[in-house]
Amino acid sequence: MRKEVGLWVDRRKAVIVVITDKAEETKVIISKVEKQLRRSGSSPLKGPHEIQQVPADDSRERAFTGQLNIYYDAVIACVRGAESILIFGPGEAKAELKKRLKTEGLGDRVVGIETVDKMTDRQIAAKVRQRFLE
Repeated sequence: MRKEVGLWVDRRKAVIVVITDKAEETKVIISKVEKQLRRSGSSPLKGPHEIQQVPADDSRERAFTGQLNIYYDAVIACVRGAESILIFGPGEAKAELKKRLKTEGLGDRVVGIETVDKMTDRQIAAKVRQRFLE
């Protein structure tokens, strides 16, 4: 059975449209990645601000990368069985996901990467149908 996937992705959300011989299915994955990790502890304006209360930048970066990896793993799990994968969306997430797909052995299935702005779920599904069904 043929399985083709198109996905709109950024670091906050992925909309995955799966087209098979029998049906079309849309899945949404929401990431738990915080755009900018916040420092914990008291504010200097409200009280003492000891160095121990502020996580180091490298630990915040590791947490951000870990959350991003969990998110991309969930997206890859949804597209793993696809014969063709079309990736589109704004920002850097497209290239990051393509790189992860290559490391998973799925890089040769990527048929295109396009930069597009925000789209509704219906617009995303229509774009994927247009690419794979026409």
